[in-house]
This record gives sequence, structure tokens and C-alpha cells, in this order.
Amino acid sequence: MKTSTIVSISVGTAVAGLAAYAVYFDYRRRNDPEFRRALKKESRRQARMQKEAAEVQGKQQKEEIKAAVREAIEEGFPTDLEEREAFFMQQIAQGEQLASEAGSDPVGAALCFYKGLKVYPEPTSLISIYDNTVSKDVLEILAVMVSQDKNLKVGNFGADKEDLSDSHVE
Repeated sequence: MKTSTIVSISVGTAVAGLAAYAVYFDYRRRNDPEFRRALKKESRRQARMQKEAAEVQGKQQKEEIKAAVREAIEEGFPTDLEEREAFFMQQIAQGEQLASEAGSDPVGAALCFYKGLKVYPEPTSLISIYDNTVSKDVLEILAVMVSQDKNLKVGNFGADKEDLSDSHVE
């Protein structure tokens, strides 16, 4: 026999086997109440596991945000007007670059925008610019960062976000 004939028979057998399994699975799903219950139970278990994984990931991200804000405050910010301006431009450019990259860390981008906000003379007006230019997920992280820093006054921005700790970072 030719190789192409053997390959065709093998592929045909595999396809027929998969089709037969699909028909059998569908038959069991439609006619066996125990099978349906088992499928529903497995579906609920998977949903619960996904929810728990999302909660764990959310807690890890909150801890990462708190640590990033604490570290930024400990590093300090420039006080000289020219240094503040250069620092602001550098942080905004870096934040925009991080936010625009696919698959990048949104916490890193938000941290750059937060640092820029800290040195900007009118943070409230900068928040309105951020609302129009920054993606929603980065903006939400930024709001949490702002809520962690009680020394940063920006109106109601971040006030409705969940407080991540019992005490604010100073």
C-alpha cells in the first residue's frame, strides 16, 4: 500500500472516532440525568475555582500596589521646579509607553502616572486629562494608589475605591 493511502485511512479512522465520541457524548448529555448532573457539578466547580483564582490575583495586585506606592514615597520626589518638570515629563512618557504596550504591567504604568501626579502643581486638572487619555484599567489602579496616599489631594478621585489597608500610606 502507498503511504498516502495509509495516511488517508488513519485520518479517516481518527475523524470517525471523534465523530462517534461526539455523538455518544451528546446522547449521554441529552438522555442521562446523572451525566447532566455531573456536568453541571463540574461546571460549578470550575467557576468556583476561577473565582477563587481571580480573588487571589486581586489580593496580590492590591499588595503590589501598596508596596509600589510605599516605595515611591520612600524614594521621594524632586523639589526644585526644573527637576520636578523634568521628572514629570519623564514619568508621563514612561507611563504612556507602558500603558500602550500590549501585555505590559498596568501597575507599572499607573505608578508612573502616580509619580507624575505627585509632582504636578494642580493634580485635579491632571486627573481630568488622565480620564481622557489613560485606559480604564490603569486609571482604576491609579485611583487605588491615590487613595493610599493621604498627602495627595485630588478631590474625589480615588475616594470611592476600596481602602486596601486599615491605615493610609504616609
